[in-house]
Amino acid sequence: MKVVVVVGGVGGARFLLGVKAALGLPPVGEGESPHQVTAIVNTGDDVWMHGLRVCPDLDTCMYTLGGGIDPDRGWGHAGETWTVKAELQAYGAEPTWFSLGDKDIATHLVRTRMLRAGYPLSAVTEALCDRWRPGARLLPMADDRVETHVVVDDPDVPGQRKALHFQEWWVRYRASLRAHSIVPVGAEEATPAPGVLEAIAEADAVLFAPSNPVVSVGTVLSVPGVREALRKTEAGIVGVSPIIGGRPLRGMADACLTAIGVDTSAEAVGRLYGSRHTSEEGLLDGWLVHEGESVDVPGVAVRAVPLLMSGVDATVKMALAALDLSGVDVD
Repeated sequence: MKVVVVVGGVGGARFLLGVKAALGLPPVGEGESPHQVTAIVNTGDDVWMHGLRVCPDLDTCMYTLGGGIDPDRGWGHAGETWTVKAELQAYGAEPTWFSLGDKDIATHLVRTRMLRAGYPLSAVTEALCDRWRPGARLLPMADDRVETHVVVDDPDVPGQRKALHFQEWWVRYRASLRAHSIVPVGAEEATPAPGVLEAIAEADAVLFAPSNPVVSVGTVLSVPGVREALRKTEAGIVGVSPIIGGRPLRGMADACLTAIGVDTSAEAVGRLYGSRHTSEEGLLDGWLVHEGESVDVPGVAVRAVPLLMSGVDATVKMALAALDLSGVDVD
């Protein structure tokens, strides 16, 4: 069985652990299984920082599946140290609001060196994964540079607006500045990375992880050709709601949804993705929501199951429910 998962960062990475285990693979590392998991990963959060190319979602997936993630933060290395960060702050080197750990910097150094040597991001990611052995194929959504920017009220100039890189809005301001629009800059000119369209076409099931529907899954969908491939695939497409009881499972997805005029609810996000059967742009065949929620998404089969990823076992049950709703039999 070939399973494709469209993912963002922390929540998407944790969901991938469950998908792997549901298919008989060890959650962390490589293992023997007739099944294959391919993750199409958002790169709109990528940013140049202190001269280094940082790809937060790719790295979070790679570290999580490779056994190197910090389990408490959900991002960055376990056992990280922060000597370089302290030295940069001592120099007054901006930005000071973005944290790069000493171990993490090694990943960014290798990536930056390879990119400057002319290797595409997909090849760089494959090379980095040679070390981590995540047991799943991690594909950036595009090799082209795509960076999400957010238009906000300028905090320094009343009455004016300015565009911030998503990372500054998210990390520095904690999404506290009202977002008037969210734009994946460069997406319109981008093309899917090698293997992305083929993976979708050959998939037996496609799952949307419970990642941010606007700046994670939504950014992947903004790359020309991805939405069209999803609408054409013979695989069942099932999304997992990132919203429980009107609140995001993690992060500030509510601020992103508000920016595009969508309510923070499982039903509203399901309708945002839409049905492949009743909409010209819709993508879903099935939609998983949290137990106890009553949700109506026209043309989409909705099923309520526990959606709290309290551990790998709970996440496996989520993944199995999503695969079952997509129409495949894991056994």
